[in-house]
Amino acid sequence: MRLRNIPGSEEKILAHPYAFQTDGAVPGEYKGLWNRNVFKTTKKLYVEIGMGKGQFITQMAMLHPEINYIGIEKYSSVLVRALDKFDREPLENLRFLRMDAEDILEFFDQGEISGIYLNFSDPWPKDRHAKRRLTSLPFLKRYERVLEHGGELQFKTDNRPLFDFSLKELDKAGWKLLDFTYDLHKDGPAPGNVMTEYEEKFFKLGNPICRFRAVSL
Repeated sequence: MRLRNIPGSEEKILAHPYAFQTDGAVPGEYKGLWNRNVFKTTKKLYVEIGMGKGQFITQMAMLHPEINYIGIEKYSSVLVRALDKFDREPLENLRFLRMDAEDILEFFDQGEISGIYLNFSDPWPKDRHAKRRLTSLPFLKRYERVLEHGGELQFKTDNRPLFDFSLKELDKAGWKLLDFTYDLHKDGPAPGNVMTEYEEKFFKLGNPICRFRAVSL
């Protein structure tokens, strides 16, 4: 996917009261402190890694005011689009973080997160890039540390090879698979499911959507 640079995106993130920029952040500045210092609540904390334009995480925050959400995005020019959407209808239980997923251990403490969403992540199709996939063993090891006991990882994709790879990585890592499907919307939109922008597009095209839910043992 080719990203269009949006001039001033980094400056907008820095100036936005609900967005956080990890470049230049003091190590440990937010780690273990998201609920206490940022949200100022004791709610469950869920994050979406690679949130894109923010449709999924914004709808989840609207549907579940009893939960705090953080949308994580690596690219400033993508994150600002989520901020534009947020500014039209601000939510007190939603924050945004510009961060590379590899750095998750630097910004979240052990057991601080109750659930992680991975939606339509970059498949990195070449074998030599397998470790960059957000469902690869190195990333699963990171998630184990920041998820609370029983915390859930949910993954959705239209890429069947990536999904099959991900199931194998879960097994290698010793995770427990709660459920999985190769066609989430086989009988129409799945009840209780919130769609991402990509998911809506693929659903309309008739492309099957794969999903799993898993917990670390």
